[in-house]
Amino acid sequence: MAILRTVLGPKSKYEKDLPYTYEAKFEFVEGGKEYNSCFADTICGLIERLNEKHIRPEEVAIYEIFDQQEKKLDVNLCLSADKQWLSREELCESFKHHYEGHIFKGGCTFADRNGASS
Repeated sequence: MAILRTVLGPKSKYEKDLPYTYEAKFEFVEGGKEYNSCFADTICGLIERLNEKHIRPEEVAIYEIFDQQEKKLDVNLCLSADKQWLSREELCESFKHHYEGHIFKGGCTFADRNGASS
């Protein structure tokens, strides 16, 4: 089964109601039209990476990438009351209703994915 997962990827990537991956786009040069991107299989991995790179919420657009489309994500789901990036645990709580039935006490459907960002 491990070999099959290596070839096919995580089972959760085949869930039609979940994004396949996430992309964050931010300006490469301020005021320019060129953008840089980060990708991650989980929203918590993406937010962690943006925080590490010191990219502020107002500088980024986040997209959920599905099989046939991409949807712009409301960045406010990823922010605290004082407009700072949420921690992994706080993101789980924030996204409970956004991904109804996929985030539960002690885990989530995304647990089979690599939480790192590229």
